[in-house]
Amino acid sequence: MAKLPGKRITIRPSLKEGEDGRINNNWRRLFLDHLAETSNVTESAAKAGISAGRAYKVRREEPEFARLWLDALWEGYTHLEMEVVRRLRQGDMATPDKGKYDFANAVRLLAAHRDTASQAMAQQRNVSAAEVRASIDRKVEEIRLRLKNERARTDGAR
Repeated sequence: MAKLPGKRITIRPSLKEGEDGRINNNWRRLFLDHLAETSNVTESAAKAGISAGRAYKVRREEPEFARLWLDALWEGYTHLEMEVVRRLRQGDMATPDKGKYDFANAVRLLAAHRDTASQAMAQQRNVSAAEVRASIDRKVEEIRLRLKNERARTDGAR
C-alpha cells in the first residue's frame, strides 16, 4: 500500500460524532485494512476510532486516500466473490452458527457493488470500466448458474 498522507483536514463537529477525543494517527491504515476485510464503511470507521463522516470527508479531499479506498473495496469484493465460489465448490452451505449461508444476498451484494468494483479493477489493471463490468457480469452469472444447479441437485436428492 502507498504511503498515506498525514495532512491535517478541518473536520466540522458534526462529522466527529461518535469519536472519542484524540484519534489514532494511524486511523487511515486501520480503516482501509478493515474496509478490505468487510467492505463496510461504518464498521471500518468505528474500528479505526473515527466517524464515517470523517472518512468520507478525507476521501473527498485526499485523492490518494480515495484511490486506496477503492483498492480496499475491490479487495473486499474479491473476498466475497471467492467465498461464494469456495462454498459452492465445496458444498459448504452452513454458517458458523449452523444456519444456512445466504447465497442469494451474497449474489445481490456482488451485483450491487459491481460498478465500484469495476472502477477499482479498471484502475488497477488499466482497462476500461465497461470491460471489467462485462467480466464481473459473466462471473455473477456463473455463480447464479452454479446456485441453480446446486438447488436442483439438492431438490432432486430429497
